[in-house]
Amino acid sequence: MSTSPTESKKDGIKLQNLNDAEIPLQPDSEYDPHLHRNVPHPTTNTETLVHLLKGSLGTGILAMPKAFHQSGYLNGIVCTILIGILCTWGLHILVRSQYILCKRHRVPILTYPVSMKMALEEGPPYLRWLAPFAILIVDGFLIVYQLGICCVYIVFVAKNIKEFVDVWYELDVEYYMLILLLPLILLNCIRNLKVLAPFSTLANAITFIGIGLILYFVFQGLQSIGKLDTFGKVNEFPLFFGTTLFAIEAVGVVVALENNMQTPKSFGSKFGVLNVGMFVITLLYAFFGFVGYWKYGEHSKDSITLNLPPDSVITKIVQGIFTVATFISYGLQCYVPVEIIWGNYLKKRFNESLIWELVVRIVIVLITFLLAISVPQLALFISLFGALCLSVLGIAFPSLMEICVLYPNNWGRCGHVVIRNVILIAIGLFALITGTNKSLVDIIATFSNSTIAPSNSTIFIPTTSTVPNGI
Repeated sequence: MSTSPTESKKDGIKLQNLNDAEIPLQPDSEYDPHLHRNVPHPTTNTETLVHLLKGSLGTGILAMPKAFHQSGYLNGIVCTILIGILCTWGLHILVRSQYILCKRHRVPILTYPVSMKMALEEGPPYLRWLAPFAILIVDGFLIVYQLGICCVYIVFVAKNIKEFVDVWYELDVEYYMLILLLPLILLNCIRNLKVLAPFSTLANAITFIGIGLILYFVFQGLQSIGKLDTFGKVNEFPLFFGTTLFAIEAVGVVVALENNMQTPKSFGSKFGVLNVGMFVITLLYAFFGFVGYWKYGEHSKDSITLNLPPDSVITKIVQGIFTVATFISYGLQCYVPVEIIWGNYLKKRFNESLIWELVVRIVIVLITFLLAISVPQLALFISLFGALCLSVLGIAFPSLMEICVLYPNNWGRCGHVVIRNVILIAIGLFALITGTNKSLVDIIATFSNSTIAPSNSTIFIPTTSTVPNGI
């Protein structure tokens, strides 16, 4: 992939060669990128909303009562809503900046990495030295994070299947991972999001059923709310912030969804897919975290399922529900690295060969499988990758992109656009530092004690401050 564009002339129009494509540099006010998209299998608004809900609403919600224990119930409610707004704002900035770049260069669609590169090339001179590295950096963050989620999903599903089967016959968890390998390969060979939509719908439906069954236990014998902390402890707030941010954020999935929509104008509108989806997700996280903490208080565990009666049939049903939902989610989470690795780097080299595309899809599954089966403490490293990746991908990079895209004449009165985005970048760096620090402390402690998550856990959830999106 070219990282240093070259200029040429064609029909009197100045052109720029970027990623082997000629892109006009002169903006066209009449050009609407959304009207020129040619997506082979576009998704409808409803299908996109379903994918968004599934991409952001996973078993990470199970960690919210513990997060509220760290923040206090009132602080937790307010800050969960604020974090939801922050994530939504960052995604709007990203989508809006990409649209401006597409309109300016008269191209129907741009990927996140290419958008970042082009923005830096056109931004303030003191930032342009970053442009040649932008594509590899953004792609690297996206691939590491998404593959990390897929690895944790494999461990999650295998451990929960083991919980069911061990009643009759005990096997090591690695054997269940091996059994899952072929179904995961078949799932990842589904080549477009439209085909995945019914699976996401099913996963959403059973996830809500699972949440409903958990609430059945929660609303039995609630304690006095006066026994709960209102604001929590200041030194524990970074744990709450990390858990909530990384559970809600879904930047990699969001970019892929917007690029594959049949009516992309509906994605970022006032009552569009993004706002509606994030509104539902944020309120559900806040509600579930509050009532879970109200029920279990200071005894809230890393996953609320660990607070459920271990011998209850309903507990087993909940366990099975989240296992199936997580398995289905593997295909959606794996879609992003496939799009990057195959679509951006290998597709043209192999002449868009279907066979080679399937080979790439299979190899990606094998990589996640081998990592999951060979590194018992993988979940701790995935939490680290989540802290490193999402704070920059979801907050810092979009803010930096907008600063560059609106340079030099659209920074607003007194440069308020720059000020706002610098604040957002600072928040992203804060999340990166606090989340990474906590993850590293947990990794060092785990290896020092030579311990991992207990094998008899009802649900496998990383015990670090950050929970990777959708986990």
